[in-house]
Amino acid sequence: MQIQHPTAALIARTATAQDEITGDGTTSNVLLIAELLKQSERFLQEGLHPRIIADGFEIAKDKCLSFLEQFKITRQAVDRELLISVARTSLRTKVHQELADLLTESVVDAILTIHKPGKPIDLYMVEVMTMEHRSDMDTKLVKGLVMDHGSRHPDMPKRLENCFILTCNVSLEYEKSEENSTVMYTSAEQRESLIESERQFVDERVKKIIELKRLVCDTPDKSFVVLNQKGIDPMSLDMFAKEGVIALRRAKRRNMERLTLACGGEAVNSLDDLSPKVLGHADQVYEFVLGEDKYTFVEGVKNPQSVTILIRGPNKHTISQIQDAIRDGLRAVKNTIDDASVVPGAGAFQIAASHVLQKFKSEVKGRPKIGVQAFADALLIIPKTLAANSGFDPIDSIVTLQDEHAKGHVVGLDLNSGECLNPIDEGIWDNYSVLKQLLSSSTVIASQLLLVDEIMRAGKNMAKNQQIG
Repeated sequence: MQIQHPTAALIARTATAQDEITGDGTTSNVLLIAELLKQSERFLQEGLHPRIIADGFEIAKDKCLSFLEQFKITRQAVDRELLISVARTSLRTKVHQELADLLTESVVDAILTIHKPGKPIDLYMVEVMTMEHRSDMDTKLVKGLVMDHGSRHPDMPKRLENCFILTCNVSLEYEKSEENSTVMYTSAEQRESLIESERQFVDERVKKIIELKRLVCDTPDKSFVVLNQKGIDPMSLDMFAKEGVIALRRAKRRNMERLTLACGGEAVNSLDDLSPKVLGHADQVYEFVLGEDKYTFVEGVKNPQSVTILIRGPNKHTISQIQDAIRDGLRAVKNTIDDASVVPGAGAFQIAASHVLQKFKSEVKGRPKIGVQAFADALLIIPKTLAANSGFDPIDSIVTLQDEHAKGHVVGLDLNSGECLNPIDEGIWDNYSVLKQLLSSSTVIASQLLLVDEIMRAGKNMAKNQQIG
């Protein structure tokens, strides 16, 4: 069994917290904390007390957060084009470029579909469904619902158009008595009569649904679908099949809740007051069979408040990778709408913030300015890593970016050429909330790790004093 080092565990928990709060920035968090400690090491070896460096980190963090407020670009109205750029920036760091560009529009359209002005965005209204099938390029957005089961009757239609949808939670199956009882028959006819009377109770329920179907489907181009959370027995399924109705039983509760949000209508728990107003609507409902698995698609709904992103991939690893990328992309788009602002990416903020701290250092009195210097140098680890991962020399790239920034330009790193680019013109954006959380959390954890010896020493002294007392 591997025992995780306490320092690594603390950094890992910080990255996890970053992911839970903002949905992105986990790698940057780990890199920045590690670089802050690395920059501090050379000063600690010269005998500088870690408290001095920690104080400098705190001063530098406050200055960076203040600069971030000036550096960010606020948009009064966040348009689709900006959200496309934000999602593309996030997704291209997770999956290959061709797939990222395909997922970008699905992610943005999913958020825009469920977003209602003035109301918080509920990402639980975006369902992510997975399917092992062909290529990862088959992933798509379904403005409706995808359920991982199909009908249980061979004669039911496999595809219907212009569908009225009844969402219900009513038992449509013959149920045995829950009471322990014994019934004595004097003849076979009596037994058949009792079974028929019990069966009639279920048939009446089915007939009520069929009557509603005949009422609303008054022309041949209209059809009817029943989605039930409880069971539907074979005889009831046969009655529905003869009427050309698709009936799904044992639907998951989560799908039932989302179905009314996607298609409209109301979920009913009783068939006593059935009326057309409880019905939802979809342009098409069809069954898709993949191997031994059946999927039911409900598409073409008006004003959906819930959508489904269907992930298709050749294996579980690819599907898992796409799933993580979509989650981060959704959070990035949501953050942009919530913040109503963005920050130029490609390392532009880190280059600018490092330059600001270098100038600000002269205003700091005393030895904490050393901590400010260490913080300024540590910020450059982000563009350095971008350069190294792209196959370029980190030092050459940093010098080029700093020289261009000194001329008064907003510059980021072009990962294709290793030269400078304007991230605003290229549509490369970072999330404001991600950077804000990154600066705060990494500074706190780096300071705690620097001061851990002092904290442990203080704890030992307290224990010793208690023993003496």
